[in-house]
Amino acid sequence: MNRLIDSFLHYLQYERNYSAHTISSYSKDLEQFEVFVKEKQEGVFDPVVIDSDIIRGWVIFLLDNKLSPVSVNRKLSSLKSFFKFLLKQKVISVNPLRFVTAPKTKKPLPCFIREGELDALLDGDSFDSGFEGVRNRLILELLYDTGVRRSELAGIKNSDIDYEASVLKVTGKRNKQRLIPFAEGLKRLMLDYVDVREREAEAPGEYFFVRRNGRQLSTDIVYRIVRGCLSEIPALSKRSPHVLRHSFATSMLNNGAELNAVKELLGHSSLASTSVYTHTTFEELKKMYHAHPRAKKEGGSYGH
Repeated sequence: MNRLIDSFLHYLQYERNYSAHTISSYSKDLEQFEVFVKEKQEGVFDPVVIDSDIIRGWVIFLLDNKLSPVSVNRKLSSLKSFFKFLLKQKVISVNPLRFVTAPKTKKPLPCFIREGELDALLDGDSFDSGFEGVRNRLILELLYDTGVRRSELAGIKNSDIDYEASVLKVTGKRNKQRLIPFAEGLKRLMLDYVDVREREAEAPGEYFFVRRNGRQLSTDIVYRIVRGCLSEIPALSKRSPHVLRHSFATSMLNNGAELNAVKELLGHSSLASTSVYTHTTFEELKKMYHAHPRAKKEGGSYGH
């Protein structure tokens, strides 16, 4: 890989505190771009001579290869950060992306689970009383009750939980920490899990969620557990930990929580990221209203 790309990734890791997952994504995007440029520039990758036309050509190449506009824009975002870094380092004097227009995308509303469906799953008989059953139920409950990301859940340490104050400390993106309160019901489930873990799993280390051998639960395993459990809801179009995060935010707003409070609980750096859930709740409200008998009357214009 190019020396400048290596320097940029090092900068993201040690100066910006980006996660390993994010750095890996940047690395793959820039490696793909480097390969494309070398094919066009006789094997040479020199950011100093890269211009807007080369980048537009890459965008067209990606779209022609059936990559979605959302994915293309994510790769362009990686490129923007890279060239901003090069500007800062005075490697280049002009950013070649300044005249590049990103492909237009229609941002989909977040997918979420209706409260009744999730209640039926969590209170049903899908989970046994053994270690894995108790752990997996708690994973779903904690994701839904707190809105944490799967990486944050996997990173929870035993010392991060204050049972007396009912507060959970999580470490989010760029190592930012936040405190999330939890209710008595979740506290009981957490203590039940600890009890079963002590009996049935090997001696755990510092991490709260573990496998039977006592080792930390990976984010991939968390994803598989959630996906498997949510398959119990047939009508659900997406089955991932992030759906539970969306469901937490939607449920909070539907039940009267302030947008700024939800922003803090989710660990969003910008209110714009949280405001998408207001659109979700509005769409849900419209569906509910159109189901009202008066909204179905001929000639009605409710919701317009």
